Amino acid sequence: MNLNQVTVPSRDVPKAILFYKQLGLKLIVHTHDKYARFECPEGDSTFSIHYVEELPKEGVSVYFEVNDVAEKVKELEQKGIVFETEVKEQSWLWTEARLQDPDGNSIIIYYAGENRKNPPWRILDP
Repeated sequence: MNLNQVTVPSRDVPKAILFYKQLGLKLIVHTHDKYARFECPEGDSTFSIHYVEELPKEGVSVYFEVNDVAEKVKELEQKGIVFETEVKEQSWLWTEARLQDPDGNSIIIYYAGENRKNPPWRILDP
């Protein structure tokens, strides 16, 4: 299996489109302010937004990996993006900074490298 896309809910798709374009995603589909789909700058996965009347109580968390978190955060802050946290090295061996999209979904800009799929505590096949 391969991950095709992640879709997040939005009460204001046009506003969300502007936000995700600022993050660097490329808009490839936009249908009547009810749905939008983006290509990620790297890899094959896509990212979608769909209109909902009500947002779920628990938001969605989306992780976007970059090679240099501090550099990407600086670039995005210069575009007006506001982060909730500073760049931080986490105990799970990832470097990350967190922000929210216009609908309150958590967006994490991070770098994990080899630790993304192969942390020291990975379960090995017997």
